[in-house]
Amino acid sequence: MPPKKSAILASASKAGKKKKWSKGRVKDKAQNAVHLDKPLYEKVIKEVPTFKMITPSVLIDRLKINGSVARLAIRHFEREGQIKPLIHHHGQLVYTRTGSD
Repeated sequence: MPPKKSAILASASKAGKKKKWSKGRVKDKAQNAVHLDKPLYEKVIKEVPTFKMITPSVLIDRLKINGSVARLAIRHFEREGQIKPLIHHHGQLVYTRTGSD
């Protein structure tokens, strides 16, 4: 004798429920500076040439500046001769301080 229709529907509804996923954590958006004011400019000029490894990512993390501002600062220090390039890849620029410091 086949199982009753109500028993089939009851077992199917239990197995057919979708899993409820937990809410994912949302990372806060960084409020990095998009331009250099006087105190931040002086901080960049003073600290960046002393870093052992200088990349746009390092400047963004440590100084809380925007990526375009970080790349601009790196170009400025390279022109001045305060940093020297190690790797110049299209995705990531890696510099180090010069030996004169």
